[in-house]
Amino acid sequence: MDGLHVVANLYRCRGNARYLTDAAELRRFCHDSINRAGLTILGDLFHEFDGGGVTGTVVLAESHLAVHTWPELQSVSLDVYVCNYTQDNSAKARQVVTDLMELFRPEEHVQHDVPRDKRLMYESLNGDYGFFLRSSKLIESSKTRFQDLEIHETPQFGKLFRLDGCFMTSEREEFVYHETLIHPALTAHPSPKRALVIGGGDGGAAEEALKHPSIEQLVMVELDGKVVEIAREHFGAIHRGVFDNPKLKLLIEDGLKYLAETKEKFDSIALDLPDPIGPATALYEETFFRDCKRALAAGGVLTLHMGSPWSRPDRVKMLYGRLAKVFKIARPYTMFIPLYGCLWSMCACSDSTDVAAVNSAEIDIRIGNRGLSHLQYYNGPAHQALFALPNFVRELTVDAVPKPRLVATKKRAAGGVK
Repeated sequence: MDGLHVVANLYRCRGNARYLTDAAELRRFCHDSINRAGLTILGDLFHEFDGGGVTGTVVLAESHLAVHTWPELQSVSLDVYVCNYTQDNSAKARQVVTDLMELFRPEEHVQHDVPRDKRLMYESLNGDYGFFLRSSKLIESSKTRFQDLEIHETPQFGKLFRLDGCFMTSEREEFVYHETLIHPALTAHPSPKRALVIGGGDGGAAEEALKHPSIEQLVMVELDGKVVEIAREHFGAIHRGVFDNPKLKLLIEDGLKYLAETKEKFDSIALDLPDPIGPATALYEETFFRDCKRALAAGGVLTLHMGSPWSRPDRVKMLYGRLAKVFKIARPYTMFIPLYGCLWSMCACSDSTDVAAVNSAEIDIRIGNRGLSHLQYYNGPAHQALFALPNFVRELTVDAVPKPRLVATKKRAAGGVK
């Protein structure tokens, strides 16, 4: 049920001390405050303990108010809840809490305002914390044989795409993820001709890649055709018509199978995939990474996201370890993704191209030469900043991989005896 729940603990209260011990006085004040706020009293019970302290509850048509005092500690606990079924009563609840704060005058307090809103969408980042957004409207909801899909209108991010309860992308901040997934690798390549996107049915990654004029063909392999349908209808602000670009070859099939069987070579492969959970797990295995490596042309680069080093450090460490085992060069990089609510990590992998080694001046020259003038996130200094790793991320990635041992060999003197 929509509503607002306010809970607060008040410490070292300096207001009139009688309200900490006198049930009748506290009851009278609560009634007056509730009536002023415009809430409806149905009943109450206030009890005064021997030796001090009061506990009281007022039942409201809108829900309840509860208060408990500890005079010996000069402390008070408050609990106010109102439902917003027919109208928004949140301001009324906050007014009652404010009245009680002014009555008790705590030197310190801790308050939590908890919205109880069916329009709030939650995503757990791990078992201990998460992220929420408010939906203005559920535009579409569908279930395919692969996954549950939702499109929401949101005040913060515009239209938003949700897959199996996880936030995927949105109109207003998609550029952060898509630009950092695509442009570091393609800009580091002197002249990329062919690119592959596995997943990415929203079209954002493909749209970014095809901004590079040297790209002659981009192959997109998306498992679920419904994702592309949704993108075409609802997310034009993300794909910007890329599905009608003659350079795009769209395949609705399993990316795992495609890379296991393809004979084609690509200058760039971008894995734009959900987290490695359930069926997607196979797309993060070492075997699949080796298939990606086999499909890279000379100088080609694989890029993918590895998740959050803050909320899922073990996953980042595991994935980087696999990538470093397959590729000679594996460069992790980080950025903050607004829709995901935390620091995120990606990796650029190759056997010959070190994406991190291209300096910011050269990146800006290539951006200018390629006409990439409308990027919202990526530029030369940003390129270098992406690869400037915080120490705790280094410990999960580059510092966690064993360095190859150097074996000393004795040199044989010229003309010496074997």
